[in-house]
Amino acid sequence: MYETVYHGFLLTCMIVTAALIILCLIRAVLGPRLTDRVTAVNMIGTMTIVEIAMFALYLRESYLFDVCLIYAMISFLAVVILTKIYGGAYQERKIKGTSVLPVEEEEEQEDEDA
Repeated sequence: MYETVYHGFLLTCMIVTAALIILCLIRAVLGPRLTDRVTAVNMIGTMTIVEIAMFALYLRESYLFDVCLIYAMISFLAVVILTKIYGGAYQERKIKGTSVLPVEEEEEQEDEDA
């Protein structure tokens, strides 16, 4: 009895987490600023780790927790590399004297108008 409730709860949580991953993917594609995109990618990585951990509990397979740890390290490195690339591109544009992004330029103009 309790086992079926437990498995049902885990399955429901996995479905909800998958839906949230899809929403974060939409934010990563559409997000108006690059920082929104990097944050969304970080959230996708974190929720994928949670998804794998819940799947490990559902299947009762302990080796999947090792996969979670490896995926966490890879996800962390990916976000650090994305941030480093974005920071380098920002510094390069700042040195050249061009605006960072057209969207940010429009936001600055709106802030000045207000």
